[in-house]
Amino acid sequence: MSTRADRLAEAVRERGLDALLITNMPNLRWATGFTGTSGAALIGPEVRVFITDFRYVEQAAEQVADFERVRAGQNLLADLTERMSGRVGFEDQWLSVRSHGRLSDAVGDDVELVGSSGIVEGLREVKEPHELEAMLTAAKIADQAYAELAETGIAGRTEKEIAASLEVRMRELGAEDRSFPAIVASGAHGALPHAVPRDVEVERGTFMIVDLGCVYEGYCSDCTRTFATGTVSDEALEVYELVARAQLAGLDAVRAGADCRAVDSVARDIIDAGGHGEHFGHGLGHGVGLEVHEGPRLGQTASGSLQTGNTVSVEPGVYLPGKLGVRIEDLVAVTDAGCEILTGFPKELVALS
Repeated sequence: MSTRADRLAEAVRERGLDALLITNMPNLRWATGFTGTSGAALIGPEVRVFITDFRYVEQAAEQVADFERVRAGQNLLADLTERMSGRVGFEDQWLSVRSHGRLSDAVGDDVELVGSSGIVEGLREVKEPHELEAMLTAAKIADQAYAELAETGIAGRTEKEIAASLEVRMRELGAEDRSFPAIVASGAHGALPHAVPRDVEVERGTFMIVDLGCVYEGYCSDCTRTFATGTVSDEALEVYELVARAQLAGLDAVRAGADCRAVDSVARDIIDAGGHGEHFGHGLGHGVGLEVHEGPRLGQTASGSLQTGNTVSVEPGVYLPGKLGVRIEDLVAVTDAGCEILTGFPKELVALS
């Protein structure tokens, strides 16, 4: 059975490279198993070298198998150059101009540096069973946080207090970290897709968007629910039902082989038909894994098709400036027959007391 490093080495060979220099930390973790914050690796058909500084030597000995391990000196990347020859790819999306300059100065005349971002990311898009299990666990932790919010309610609480308590609770339930700063936005503030929680009490008689996720064994979850904060207007209910229909249609469209742009269109067409096309300005979804935003993407500028093992969000929204916002998001794993929904908190409109 081939290892991740074997698969990556083959992908490197197919790109016409002799090796790939990995400096992006999520990519490094995926390829080597290393969970520290300082390191790099050189991987190719004939080379497999991992380097880190003295702080992580013992950790690397435990985590990084089947690699030659090197302790770095003053310049981590320069210490790898003696192992480089031929065409060596580097992650130009992640390597700084300064680091690239130092690397170029250090390599020999027989080394050609080639910008080669996306090789590891492409392999990361298809999740292995243990990755899916970690993401499911992360999703269940967030589900529990949502359930406790529904039980506790919002009386006298600010958006900021609710966001902070949700993040703390997910850690208490076993999360390593938050996937991103939790979004809690009520009333007109919910019309900002990436609203920052305010130090003001949640508004009543409207909607409150809560968007959160956590990290378990390195893997992220992502889920959004929109709650009622009392009795809401008929217009608000109509918007909620519209987004809910679009979200269910988007979920139904997700399956292996589906065109990423077409999946977005399924949900977008419903919102357009409901008269709110101009109020849905972001893509339908994005990949989730070691990072909360990765490939593949679901959107009108997306390319390619979904594959079995992809994990993506499905999150249509309608945002009415000065009034309210509604977003409903699930995290799903793509299968041959459709998708498995990892997020489990109910999507029926829940009113908080």
